[in-house]
Amino acid sequence: LQQMLSMAVEVDRSPTCSSRKIADDIFLFILNIPLRSQREALLNTMESQLLRCRLLELLFQYSCDVPTASSMSLEKILYFLSHSSVLPQFQDERATWQRWDEMLQYLILLLLSYQSVKLAFPLAEHLRTSASDRMDWVTHKAKPRLQESDDINELDIQLKMNNFIDRMQDTLAQPFPPQIQEKLFMLQ
Repeated sequence: LQQMLSMAVEVDRSPTCSSRKIADDIFLFILNIPLRSQREALLNTMESQLLRCRLLELLFQYSCDVPTASSMSLEKILYFLSHSSVLPQFQDERATWQRWDEMLQYLILLLLSYQSVKLAFPLAEHLRTSASDRMDWVTHKAKPRLQESDDINELDIQLKMNNFIDRMQDTLAQPFPPQIQEKLFMLQ
């Protein structure tokens, strides 16, 4: 399945457009996956970083009271950190901290996927271009173009993280389990 999804993203002249279409089509199926382990297995094994990034973006857009229309960026990830909530579909008998833990896991996965698509290395930008056009980009050693919304500072990060931690503490009303503390550290 993951290879087929990855190839479906790559065969189009615009992988970004393909990933959007595919993500829109399979998003509701992800919402209906009953177990966290199954959702994580699907997202963790996804071969297309572009598709995984889009699916996670849709998931967080869905969990925001006021979705944002901005394009995917580091600023948008900070927006999700401030405005998203634990998805109601994923609220089963698990402890509240486990639902927050899952949300943190998906935020980290979104950040890693976005870095792979956009920021991590000079060829990353080329994941958004067709496979046939990538050779031209590689031979010309074109650099990725950072968006203005990718230029965030440490103060923005610290403020959003503090607000997020405060929201989580209000909900949990207990010390954070080690898993949560580790994920908070990784995310920051």
